[in-house]
Amino acid sequence: QVQLVESGGGLVQAGGSLRLSCAASGRTFSTYVMGWFRQVPGKEREFVATISWSGARTYYADSVKGRFTISRDNAKNTVYLQMNSLKPEDTAVYYCTARNGATMTQPEEYNYWGQGTQVTVSS
Repeated sequence: QVQLVESGGGLVQAGGSLRLSCAASGRTFSTYVMGWFRQVPGKEREFVATISWSGARTYYADSVKGRFTISRDNAKNTVYLQMNSLKPEDTAVYYCTARNGATMTQPEEYNYWGQGTQVTVSS
C-alpha cells in the first residue's frame, strides 16, 4: 500500500514556474513507477509525465515536453514535477500516482493516487 500526498500547487502568472512535490509513504517507494496526471472539470484525466523506478527513463506528454521535468529522490520517497514556462492551458488539478511494473500513460494502469493539488496559471 502506498499513500501519496502532493504539494506545491498555487497561482502563477503565465511564463512562471512551479515545482510540485509528491511525498510517498512505504518502504518500497523505489520499486514503483511514478507519474503525474492532470484534470480539469468536465474532461478526462490527462497524462503529464512518468518516471521509472530508477529515474533512468522519463516520458512526457507532447503538450509539456521541453517545459516540464519529472524527477525523483528515492532516499526521500519523493517525486517532483518542475513546471516552467507555464501557460493558462496548464491550469488543472495535478495528481501524483504510482504503479508496479512498466511506465504507462493511461490512468487506469495506475494503482495509487494522491488527493491532487490545484495549479492555476493566469494570463
